[in-house]
Amino acid sequence: MSWNILNLAPTFRDAGPDGREMLEAAGCTVVETQRVCPLTASDLLTDLSGIAAVVAGADDYSSDVLTAPETSGLKMVQRWGVGYDAVDIDAATAAGIVVGYLPGFLDDTVADYTWALLLSIARRIPWGQDTMRAGDWHVTWGHDVVERTLGIVGCGRIGTAVAERAKGFRMRLLGFDPFPNEAARAAGVEFVSMEQLLEQSDFICLNAAATPENRGLIGEPELRRMKPTAYLINTARGALLDEAAMVKALNEEWISGAALDCFSEEPLPADHPLRTAPNAILCPHMAPYVWGNAREMNRAAAQNILDLLNGRRPEFIVNPEVFDSPQLRVL
Repeated sequence: MSWNILNLAPTFRDAGPDGREMLEAAGCTVVETQRVCPLTASDLLTDLSGIAAVVAGADDYSSDVLTAPETSGLKMVQRWGVGYDAVDIDAATAAGIVVGYLPGFLDDTVADYTWALLLSIARRIPWGQDTMRAGDWHVTWGHDVVERTLGIVGCGRIGTAVAERAKGFRMRLLGFDPFPNEAARAAGVEFVSMEQLLEQSDFICLNAAATPENRGLIGEPELRRMKPTAYLINTARGALLDEAAMVKALNEEWISGAALDCFSEEPLPADHPLRTAPNAILCPHMAPYVWGNAREMNRAAAQNILDLLNGRRPEFIVNPEVFDSPQLRVL
């Protein structure tokens, strides 16, 4: 038996042939879209027709998409990455579609990148680069990191990895998470209320998952609670942050600055006011992109699909309850 596999994750293509070669060696046909991702719902439905599994990027797998006649043959949505907020899990499960993801692969990668942004915004490194590129020599003052207070919103695997990297800076670590865990405590995190974290932290890193409950988690009231000398770093999901409030906070200097790697709409529109807000570092969702790790993730995504194809339960699945459903599309 062979499947038609649609790839809508650019990294599955760009980071090397490993995943594609695994699928093709098993007799699968890998289809690459010619469209610019993320796709609109109508384009997504067109491309998913006749497809058994999709390596998914940031496209919106809504209930309307997952239950449409065009996707009646779709057996698996395999996310390239750890987040699955773009997939309606309840609708997928009800339709008998397995949803795969790749947890754990990006913990160190995203934690390293979070620290890169934290240090860059604290010491104003991009501003130094700009002045040198312009042929000038203007010093920009920044803030120390050592022995300051770091607040981590979302203390799962990535948040804990961020905390572990703070040890060398002798920082006080505060954490907010509805489900405090021992690994974060072992890394030195003291769990506090959101209000305490906002009021006491010099740097705040968002590392929470994007759930319906977390949308707009950081809005105007939260930003106003922060110290005027504090910085916000978001390497999680754009939906966690009220971007209109963020623009206001930067323009009116409620906080010292922000380093943002993800946005509610990606790509970020060219005319978005964040692009011209002062004291901000903006990056195009670069946190996951390192060569070696991406190739490992490509192989894991392909293996997840092949396990399902061969009648095995994949290792990394979001909705294991689907295997008990009479609607399961894999027999």
